[in-house]
Amino acid sequence: KSIVVSCPRENVSTKFLAPYTTFCGIHQKSITCLDISSGGGLGVSTSTDGTMKIWQAANGEIRVRASSFDVVCCLFFPSGLVVLSGGMDAQLKVWSAEDASCVVTFKGHKGGILDTAIVDRGRNVLSCSRDGTARLWDCGKSTCLGVIADCSSPINGIAVGTADNSLNLGTPEKPPSDREIGTERKILLLAREDKKLQGVGLQSRQPVFLFIGSDAFNCCMFLSSTYILAGTQDGNIYQLDVRNTNTPIQVIHRSGAPVLSLLPYRDGFVASQGDGTCFVIQQDLDYVLDLTEADCDPVYKVASWEKQIYTCCRDGIVRRYQLSDL
Repeated sequence: KSIVVSCPRENVSTKFLAPYTTFCGIHQKSITCLDISSGGGLGVSTSTDGTMKIWQAANGEIRVRASSFDVVCCLFFPSGLVVLSGGMDAQLKVWSAEDASCVVTFKGHKGGILDTAIVDRGRNVLSCSRDGTARLWDCGKSTCLGVIADCSSPINGIAVGTADNSLNLGTPEKPPSDREIGTERKILLLAREDKKLQGVGLQSRQPVFLFIGSDAFNCCMFLSSTYILAGTQDGNIYQLDVRNTNTPIQVIHRSGAPVLSLLPYRDGFVASQGDGTCFVIQQDLDYVLDLTEADCDPVYKVASWEKQIYTCCRDGIVRRYQLSDL
């Protein structure tokens, strides 16, 4: 299942890993997003075939399907019993993983939703949109608790994390609602279309930092409470320290294809790009691990559970990689 290619003189080495399993029957067309439940038992995916499906992660067997023509992103709540989705119809929805019934619909965005995030256990959720706003929502009352950021540019991706204690997140202009659960000491990252990566205090709604990159930012993630990663349309992955974002710690560039998704994995990360490459970089590995077989089709999203990594691709296939041999 794997082959290692190295150039000792240059001290570079890459291990190419083939998928352990491929699921070809979940969707008929391009798969735009996927996620794996916290217990590892279920997967959820959205596709341009107009469906969102929940399936067994072990064998790809479909459990339930929902017709949702405009849905582009999906995410399991920590419980694994419900799914959060965002669509081009500017609506955010909560679905039951048991029967795919829509439990809650949030309305307020003026443009298509591009990414979502969940705060702690999921009493509050976040979304970002083409309309340039990032919003905080209350699941219990299905209301918008506030606009966290309002940019003049679409926000392509968001990530929420606990901030380093030394970081000043600002103070709210008015006391937060008692419906806000778990927003203190949290920072929200915004990957913006106008080449800017922004950090905002989730409770204060105050800007914390602004970093300007080489091209539109597509995705972002936390490596730790101090280190973050963000990927751009021209293939750069910036590693930044949130305490000082003036100069990147490093810029990883493997090809000029857009960086489409980033995922923390153990003490490193997984990245996928628009040219079909998907790779794992870990601090304790002296080689890069390349996840193969997507050929030249974009790999839109990556999810993981324990030692398994799942990818979804424009070719309509979900691939599962077994990383136990690391």
